[in-house]
Amino acid sequence: MNETPTSVRLDIWLWRARFFKTRALSAKMCESGHVRLERFGTVSRVEKSSQAVKPGDRLIFALGSRLIDLDIVGTGERRGPAPEAQGLYTLRDAAAKPTD
Repeated sequence: MNETPTSVRLDIWLWRARFFKTRALSAKMCESGHVRLERFGTVSRVEKSSQAVKPGDRLIFALGSRLIDLDIVGTGERRGPAPEAQGLYTLRDAAAKPTD
């Protein structure tokens, strides 16, 4: 019985979605306080990489000189190829793309 989890740690999700090349880099970004999480209309600053995220959440963060604004649509089970990773989110700004 292999079911997709309903929530996952934010650092793991950012890594699986291929926004960061390593989990350590994604954890560092989370703990820097530069990630915003919107859930049920409430926006909060994420300060722990262990923050749980789930489909329906919105993330806003800067990646290089770009502002990434996305909706989470899946948690994933692994860090797969780019097309699989792109299925985990929907960008609100079509111009923003991950660099990996």
